[in-house]
Amino acid sequence: MKRTNIALIGCGFLGTRHLKCLNALKAKANITAICDHHMEHAQPLGKQYRVPVFADYRDIPLPLDAVSICTPTNTHAAIATYFLNKGVHAFVEKPMTNSLMEAEGLIDLAAQKGLKLQVGHVERFNSAFTAIETVAQNPLFVECHRLNMFPNRSLDIGVVMDLMIHDIDIILGLVKSPLKDIQAVGINVLTDKEDIANCRLTFANGCVCNVTASRISPEVTRKIRMFTKNAYISLDYAKQEASIYNKDERGISKRNIPIEKEEPLKKELEHFLDCVREDKTPKVSGVEGREALKIALDITQKIWEHRQSIS
Repeated sequence: MKRTNIALIGCGFLGTRHLKCLNALKAKANITAICDHHMEHAQPLGKQYRVPVFADYRDIPLPLDAVSICTPTNTHAAIATYFLNKGVHAFVEKPMTNSLMEAEGLIDLAAQKGLKLQVGHVERFNSAFTAIETVAQNPLFVECHRLNMFPNRSLDIGVVMDLMIHDIDIILGLVKSPLKDIQAVGINVLTDKEDIANCRLTFANGCVCNVTASRISPEVTRKIRMFTKNAYISLDYAKQEASIYNKDERGISKRNIPIEKEEPLKKELEHFLDCVREDKTPKVSGVEGREALKIALDITQKIWEHRQSIS
């Protein structure tokens, strides 16, 4: 099997996790370079993984098959554009860009060049989610809680773009109906962006979704509850556990779903490598990334419109 030559751009917290997973996929991936303008982050990793280190992504030697971009959101568009123009397939962490115009530019460029563009919505590859995905289609009501401790990173964006966007992407993958209405509130506590947010999404088919995200919680929670016509499904992303409750002649019966726990990020990156090698469309392409981004931007706007109306 020919390995995919891939470079990693961005060696912060998430980039370091990408590097570890790509190294574990060495049968499919050949890490040719890592890059970060903070050389104090990149150099120890380069030494550990025996990979050349660069401060500027434009200095990475070409040709190259693929790149994984784990830099701050406001740099995604420029870096991905550079590599797509060089004929390099691109994995871009979420949120894919700061604006819809930038996202659409990347989608159009990837299509024009015949290249893969995958966006890093990792919960699509969580074993608990993939185990219940088929039975959770077209829910009637969804409730999501994604709470995290203060990260001291990704502070260039608010909690909607940082955390809630994961649940937005999952919801869009399950609810096959146009979004009809958004109601949203949020407050900033430790940053100048919203740190806690709640929204209510109403779809044309009647499905209602309540979504809460916080990055100042004392504990980590990543859960989703879905009610379909015939079942109630409870899923814990962090524990990779899921249960289905069904109504029967005896009342309510519970069934725990058997799940083989795996590293979601590793599965996500392996999927990207397979799409590059086998010319397949990514599960979360630029199109899906753009749709999640659009709603995240709309929610953020609603939050700050509401704040201004009561100030």
